[in-house]
Amino acid sequence: MKRLIAPFVAIVAVAIAPTVMGQAANPASQSAADQTFSSAHYVGSQACGACHVEIYARWKRTPMANVVRDPREHPDAILPDLSKPDPLVKFSRDQIALVYGSVWKQRYFTKIGDDYYVFPAQWDVTHRVWRRYFVENGTDWWAAFYPPDNMKRPTGPLCDGCHSVGYDIHTNRITEWNVGCERCHGPGSEHVKNPLARMINPARLDYVHGNDVCMQCHSQGRPLQNPIEGKYYDWPVGFQVGLNLQDYWKLETRKLGETDFYYFADGTAHKNRMQGNDFAESLMYRRGVRCFSCHDVHGTANAYQLLKPANVLCLDCHGPGSPNGPHTTTIEEHTHHKAGSPGSDCVSCHMPAIQTTIADVKVHSHTFGFITPALTDQYKIPNPCTSCHQDKPTAWATDALRHWPERSPWRME
Repeated sequence: MKRLIAPFVAIVAVAIAPTVMGQAANPASQSAADQTFSSAHYVGSQACGACHVEIYARWKRTPMANVVRDPREHPDAILPDLSKPDPLVKFSRDQIALVYGSVWKQRYFTKIGDDYYVFPAQWDVTHRVWRRYFVENGTDWWAAFYPPDNMKRPTGPLCDGCHSVGYDIHTNRITEWNVGCERCHGPGSEHVKNPLARMINPARLDYVHGNDVCMQCHSQGRPLQNPIEGKYYDWPVGFQVGLNLQDYWKLETRKLGETDFYYFADGTAHKNRMQGNDFAESLMYRRGVRCFSCHDVHGTANAYQLLKPANVLCLDCHGPGSPNGPHTTTIEEHTHHKAGSPGSDCVSCHMPAIQTTIADVKVHSHTFGFITPALTDQYKIPNPCTSCHQDKPTAWATDALRHWPERSPWRME
């Protein structure tokens, strides 16, 4: 089996025994996947951790494993000091049933009946301030289908399907909160009973189905059928890894030349949770690169769970003289900035932070395309040159790029 798995795939091998995982996404294997799903049920990540100790221990420390937490089990989960009064905060610690988020923003769910609802105040982790939380009409497709009251917008149809394993739309029950092992590898009861029973290994799926494992939640879209039993869902109800995501989920449509609440006019996303929408349009995606070519959701010591520090990872495939580019002998010749400076950081130019997660806090684009200053002039899309050189106009940046000899001037216009 080791001969069949590339080194980086071995690193991101799933939290189930690799000798029994996965199949390629073809009709025969699809039938096998369906058969597995029909007989297996979800058992929770703890069952996986009993055998896969090291991977489970790493995963437990990741954001994937800690997005949703019960403050009664995790008293340190609530980041702000709720004893300090704030006009936006009209709830107490005792009313918080679940805490959502800890990296950029934190929201607070209360339980009413068998569902959860989000309080209308959220904590901006970066700036350490309270901000209003309410989804206005025109800022998400589903807002018009729910009353303008957070306490009438249940998280079950709008949030919980992606933040849990085994969400049941009929009972609102889950197997476990957070993105557990089975969210990416399918229900594990048969494998727990018999380690030779097949599990899905996303690393062995083709690039479309492999990427769909991540895109099921890291994309903006809507189910093909909506409403479902009278409720509008904002996650792919019924999808399980190994099936065809396109049978359950439609990505939000790009309208080139128009800026809407998802996209800039060139089709680059400006809203959060659009990594999949961006990536599906990228040259990287078309060449068969997969999300886990760069990320290991089981946990690493690097930012964003990258397999290596960002520049090191990029230069593994895009080093000087590589057929993949850049077509220069040194990085400095490509970037016209000193090595090690922000201007020679691959992510700064090819993955600019232009997608809003809260207030002025941005996350990185995943198109991997370079946004020219000319696009800023034409379509108001932020470009990496003047985003860094904030004291300079776009005309200055465009003129500088025209004089870089290894760049085609036609691509800068």
